Amino acid sequence: MATIFVDGHPYEVDEQDNLLQACLSKGLDLPYFCWHPAMGSVGACRQCAVIQYQDEHDTEGTLTMACMTPAADQTRISIENAQAKEFRGEVIEWLMINHPHDCPVCEEGGHCHLQDMTVMTGHDRRRYRFRKRTHRNQDLGPFIAHEMNRCITCYRCVRFYNDYAGGEDLGAFGANDNVYFGRYEDGTLESPFSGNLTEVCPTGVFTDQTHSEQYTRKWDLMFAPSICHQCAVGCNTSPGERYGSIRRIENRYNGSVNRYFLCDRGRFGYGYVNRADRPLVPRWRESRSTDPVDLSVDAALDRAGDLLRQSRRIIGIGSPRASLESNHQLRLLVGAENFSTGIARAEWDCVRLMETLNRECGLTTPTLRQVEDHDAVFVLGEDLIESAARVGLSVRQAVLGLQFDLAGERGIPEWNAEAVKTLGQDAGHPLYTAYPTRTGLDGIATGHWSLAPDDIARFGFAVAHALDPKAPEVPDLDDAMREAAERIGQALLDAHNPLVVSGGSLQSTAILEAAGSVAHALAKREGEGSLLLVRREANTTGLGLMGGHTLEWALETLHHNDADAVVILENDLYQRLPAEPIDTALNMANAVVVLDHQATRTLDRADLAFPAASFAEGDGTLVSLEGRAQRFYQVYDPAYQRPQTRIHESWRWLHAIRNNELRHPVADINLDAATEACAMAHPSLSPLQQIAPDSDYRVDGMRYSRAPHRYSGRTAMRANLNVSEPRPEQDTDTPFAFSMEGYYGHDRPRRDVPFAWAPGWNSPQAWNKFTDEVGGHLSGGDPGVRLIEPSGHLHRYSPNIPAPFQVREGQWQLCILPRLFGGEETSSRAEPIQVRSAEPCVRLHPDDLATLSTIEGDRIALQQGELTVEMRVEPDDGLPHGVVALPAGLETSLVHGDWVRLTTKEGTV
Repeated sequence: MATIFVDGHPYEVDEQDNLLQACLSKGLDLPYFCWHPAMGSVGACRQCAVIQYQDEHDTEGTLTMACMTPAADQTRISIENAQAKEFRGEVIEWLMINHPHDCPVCEEGGHCHLQDMTVMTGHDRRRYRFRKRTHRNQDLGPFIAHEMNRCITCYRCVRFYNDYAGGEDLGAFGANDNVYFGRYEDGTLESPFSGNLTEVCPTGVFTDQTHSEQYTRKWDLMFAPSICHQCAVGCNTSPGERYGSIRRIENRYNGSVNRYFLCDRGRFGYGYVNRADRPLVPRWRESRSTDPVDLSVDAALDRAGDLLRQSRRIIGIGSPRASLESNHQLRLLVGAENFSTGIARAEWDCVRLMETLNRECGLTTPTLRQVEDHDAVFVLGEDLIESAARVGLSVRQAVLGLQFDLAGERGIPEWNAEAVKTLGQDAGHPLYTAYPTRTGLDGIATGHWSLAPDDIARFGFAVAHALDPKAPEVPDLDDAMREAAERIGQALLDAHNPLVVSGGSLQSTAILEAAGSVAHALAKREGEGSLLLVRREANTTGLGLMGGHTLEWALETLHHNDADAVVILENDLYQRLPAEPIDTALNMANAVVVLDHQATRTLDRADLAFPAASFAEGDGTLVSLEGRAQRFYQVYDPAYQRPQTRIHESWRWLHAIRNNELRHPVADINLDAATEACAMAHPSLSPLQQIAPDSDYRVDGMRYSRAPHRYSGRTAMRANLNVSEPRPEQDTDTPFAFSMEGYYGHDRPRRDVPFAWAPGWNSPQAWNKFTDEVGGHLSGGDPGVRLIEPSGHLHRYSPNIPAPFQVREGQWQLCILPRLFGGEETSSRAEPIQVRSAEPCVRLHPDDLATLSTIEGDRIALQQGELTVEMRVEPDDGLPHGVVALPAGLETSLVHGDWVRLTTKEGTV
């Protein structure tokens, strides 16, 4: 620690910081543009000027840039010095010489860092009266809008896009006062993290195009703390609502998880919430040959009670995209012995094994932030950019960490970004990947191996043997693979803090056992290390802790007439298994009750359907892939803007259905009671009640506010329904109010912050006001509670080493591979994601393609038993021979891992 003096006042700061970060961490307001807490300093904007004094006797001082000056002990500076203030005012004036001053029409208005800094410096007059420089804007795809005339040349965009996220198609063109930030030609930005430009850019050059169609100023949006539902990482988000629809999603700071950045699927995949074809009221089908009719809530609950009372046995099918509370209420309704997780057997075996490995492998599970601190990474059977993109971004920072190590050896501070980059060049910590085809991290990988799933597992077991000779030796391993395994093993042994990453994307327990063996071997050495296992969906980990039967068990139970009624919770079964067994099972049931917020193929089969709340309309708890239980909150009440709707959380519907079936009075249930019931029923979920404040929590008698204090238009929002203003919605489930009335400050430490705002800070830079230090953790602690911790009982080496993959003549092993855009059930219903998704195609090695006498672009049929699927074919020289790849998210009914025959226009091969 160091003591610095700012305008005569002493402050204890971290001497590793620069003066700008030190001042901001102490709550002092100092303007800046080019500096960013995650990317360091380059000294490009000159906006953070202060006067620095040599000692207490120096009264003149020297003008210096705070972002490029270390916070050394006994440093004396002045922010309020007249010369410094005048200089900062002049800087903002010339930075804005070519700015169009279009705040009234700019989509950044109201949460613009440039506006904040202009006010902070006192600049309020334009003196430049000549022709301004102008630029032509570019079409950058469905996510990002471009308005280059607003640029102030801070270089944040290219520093994030190229240096931090690894993108290659955005650059700075030109020189002097005519620099252009864009692509070499119009076209969609290729990086899966391009959406972060909307928050990284301090002006309105890059804005959220999905928000443009229904634009609303930030101060007129209703927010709530939420969790991304589009994968298992558990990133924290701030969804914004107006007139009963989600308008945009912003990053919500969590110092242990996503910090400042989201992936594009999490940021732009919300459109399914606003779809016009969503179920809005309960619907009943008298017979399966008639059209469904709408029902009132009471009539629907009575009908559900009658159906279930008349049934011999009811089974429930849960969902890994539904909350813990909803799954538990379904389990209460049908009984633990009749509860299915809704997860297919192959995936469920992986889920249970991953939980065992997390507890028993001997290594800890890192947070997303801790991933960045590892100095060697071995990724086994995952393409992280496609299956868990935000983890992939953190792994990239772990690889780049070598540059900071090299800089530290030479006394260069981490915040001196350009010096670190120049010194580091292409240096990086070792990263090794094994996957059936190329991955999104291969550009920075030390080595990559394209292997069939069984060979990936064998490769992992070979690395474990190289780490520890007591681990089983892999038979029939060729010399090249053995040498590669020894090389990786040595790199992991040499590392102080190695990381092993695997998961269930390839639905291979052998790969997971291999990753567990590597982790077990590393756990026996001295030093640190971690194992991170990727799950498929937002609450897969939570459902694994809750337990239950597989989806196949549920279908077989119905098929054999052991049960005659089924309740299906937020789960499209046709996304998980072939259609034939699902159709057979549902045809055998006398009663099919479905709850969902999307019009799915499964909902179409319902005898009775209930409209469930999406993440935006309901509260609940999810458990991320690291075992972190986190609360998401209702953003808005759907019935307030659309009184005709009857949307409620699934856990609320299921509680009412159960009471109706038992002929009990249908008493309401709140979130606290639903969460407590879940925690009491499952010992592994007992810490759930600690994750968030109770519904009666108040700050000086006030609820937390969901809306900024300038929120306007409430009186007119329902004028088309009734000219008298109704009472605002009342929230009995949480400590939040559906209005601007309430506490929205940052002086009281808190974890659940709905939106970033502080006096003078309207932009996302306001998150610095809510942290214990800039770039640190939230002052009230980061949201969430870890539910999975190592037990101390080390996992034993698995002897189940698969045989080598053998190419079959005339057959190919099918691999259904995850994809970021279009591979997830709900986000794939969002129009911008659909535009961004590549056209699905079959991929084969070029040599395999040549044997079929077909070329790129031809159509090819995949035959698996009696099922045939036709699709366009593309060559992929990253695939091994004998493997055919399909993208996830297609309702093809083809089974991953099984063998297929390929038919071309020339006939079957």
